[in-house]
Amino acid sequence: MKDGANRLRGLDRLPATDPTTILRHRDGIYAVDLLTAAIVEFRLFDVLADRPGNLDEIRDRFGWHERPTTVLLTLCLAYGYLDRDENGIFFPTPIAREHLCEDSPWNLTPYYRSLRDRTVVQDFVRVLKTGHPAHWTGHDDAAGDWHASMQVDEFAGAFTAAMDCRGVYLGKKLADTVSDILSDARLFLDIGGGSGVYACALAANANHLHGIVLEQAPVDALAWESIERRALAERVSVHTGDMFHSDWPAECDLHLFSNVMHDWDAPEISRLLHRSHETLLPGGRVLIHETFLDSDRRGPLPVAEYSAILMHSTRGRCYAWSEMIEFLEKAGFSSLGYRPTGGDRGVVIAEKSQ
Repeated sequence: MKDGANRLRGLDRLPATDPTTILRHRDGIYAVDLLTAAIVEFRLFDVLADRPGNLDEIRDRFGWHERPTTVLLTLCLAYGYLDRDENGIFFPTPIAREHLCEDSPWNLTPYYRSLRDRTVVQDFVRVLKTGHPAHWTGHDDAAGDWHASMQVDEFAGAFTAAMDCRGVYLGKKLADTVSDILSDARLFLDIGGGSGVYACALAANANHLHGIVLEQAPVDALAWESIERRALAERVSVHTGDMFHSDWPAECDLHLFSNVMHDWDAPEISRLLHRSHETLLPGGRVLIHETFLDSDRRGPLPVAEYSAILMHSTRGRCYAWSEMIEFLEKAGFSSLGYRPTGGDRGVVIAEKSQ
């Protein structure tokens, strides 16, 4: 970048082109491996052709855990290979009956069977059976699952940089979408804020606003470096701590969770939102910026595909925006609705009563 160029590095403006398709290639990279596991290891479509069932029945039939089962069934709905009736019963669609069932002359199962030994396919077999996330594939320095790996310096640095670069675009889209919310805020807390790119995006697009990034080591140091590089250290700071166990900074009238909830299962989400409700000032708002499924959990397809990599490597998945509203209301918040942002992302907004 040339001397004198904007040090905000794109946080205050959008690119001339939309990178959503490029994001989708990376986000959906594991989806075909999950589908392959369902076809060749479990014969999912043959089994459901013989005996359709609801989520719990399917989970019990195969010995799967609920979180990965939900992700797989949502993916198959989004692909159009399963359908679901008004009673929640899943059954194969005509295309699956013709091309993914053994008794059909047009059966394509052997085409997928040749991929059976792919590492990620076998990872998904284990995740479905155990519910536990797999090793983050391709990183020799990863210490078990993604959550443990984020405490290893080299892995945390590479992963934080990966999330930071996409956040330049996604953060600007978020800031533009919630500009009315930002205009009423004074001090926000970005919980699990990574490099601070989303905190910087909010600050870069609302000059009156100050923010704090809550992050644990070693990512906290990376956040400081990123904020200083973007010349926003006077308005965005870092508070070192574990978001589940450490005290949260008080006096904030806005909380941001950006790409946090999809790393966790329901109990952890509930815990975080209850902490938010306890800490946020009365009348304060919370923003949950995520890759959300539609309320009927049949898609959209890019989000259902992204959920596969989350299910593989973290303790979470993609949630429907309506599910997130339910989590918020159970924690004591009042929903202010859902808004799409950009890059297949969106934001759920809620308020703490006065």
